[in-house]
Amino acid sequence: MDITLTSLETEHSELLKGKIASQIASQGGWLPFSRYMEMALYEPGMGYYSAGAHKLGAGGDFTTAPELSPLFGAAICSTLLPVLEGLKEKGLPTQILEFGAGSGKLATSILNRLNDLGFALDRYDIIEISPDLAQRQQKQIGDALKELKLSTQSSWLDELPKAFKGIILANEVIDAIPCDAIIYQNGFWYWHGVSFENEKLIWKIGSPVEQGLLPESFLSGDFSEGYVTELHIPANAWMHQVAKHLAIGLFLTFDYGFPEEEYYHPQRLEGTLMAHHRHHAIQDPFYLPGLCDLTAHVEWSQIARSALAENADDVYLTNQAAYLLDAGIGDIALEIGDPSDPESFLPISNALQKLLSEAEMGELFKAFAFSKKLDAVLPGYSLEDLPGLRGRNRL
Repeated sequence: MDITLTSLETEHSELLKGKIASQIASQGGWLPFSRYMEMALYEPGMGYYSAGAHKLGAGGDFTTAPELSPLFGAAICSTLLPVLEGLKEKGLPTQILEFGAGSGKLATSILNRLNDLGFALDRYDIIEISPDLAQRQQKQIGDALKELKLSTQSSWLDELPKAFKGIILANEVIDAIPCDAIIYQNGFWYWHGVSFENEKLIWKIGSPVEQGLLPESFLSGDFSEGYVTELHIPANAWMHQVAKHLAIGLFLTFDYGFPEEEYYHPQRLEGTLMAHHRHHAIQDPFYLPGLCDLTAHVEWSQIARSALAENADDVYLTNQAAYLLDAGIGDIALEIGDPSDPESFLPISNALQKLLSEAEMGELFKAFAFSKKLDAVLPGYSLEDLPGLRGRNRL
């Protein structure tokens, strides 16, 4: 792998590494991995998401589904529209709140599709922790609203409003919430944290993990010596908060991951932590801190339990390909392109391949949703009636 850095990039990463090293020293030589991941991604002015680096698209570090094609956002509207219409019938504001909106392309594709379907959205708000991405979103969404001549209001918020009524979206957000690493040794689970020796960040085993923090499946699992995996305590806490604050409506997210029995499979020996830099996947999470994205796959079973604990009416999980096909992405593709014109339809076909193929995003990526009081908002409607969300693989 050949990654050439500028002197400014090298200096930036070394400065953050030095700050992490100081934090390790102040904590007695050992730091929980979740704290390392938090600093690597979100340290003010230095972390990956807070330092202004270009992240998305061909020139960035990774590409998301909305970046691949507006078909992704258009298909989602098959699920969103009935919910929005139900809110409107009840005299409630028709609003969408998106966490971590990337470049803003998901928002603009949704606004375009809703406009094509004749629905005027009241609000499209965003919670974004990356200053440079927020700037890109403001321009992208502002240009779209102006071009479409829409009166939809849009604001950038610092926190999720309490008793929110509407739709909450999150595309590839949960994977970037800091997680903890753990390791199995001599019949016990230990925290797998970070130390600093010989000018290098290294793994170091800490104290035993409290029994109550371990998934129930660990009690009967047959794990080999040195088995490494992750615990997602902050992600589950985030899901609790989102579900708590959603009073009426729908939460819908897309991300890569597995339910518990697959996530903690005895053969998944090295966990799911991964760094990403310039479209390279890197297994070393300590590589170029501040310049690399760090992610872990989502463990969907506990995410679902967290939503249900906050009185979600129901939760749903299916793979991305099944969701998008149910939501009519094929028909939408035929609306905007002509298969008899190979030159113009080829980019559409290529995007569909990446979104739906089992070898690309179709199987590993999941569509997860939960509802709250939608039956009161949509008389005669249930979540199982919504395109793309028919209760398949209900948890």
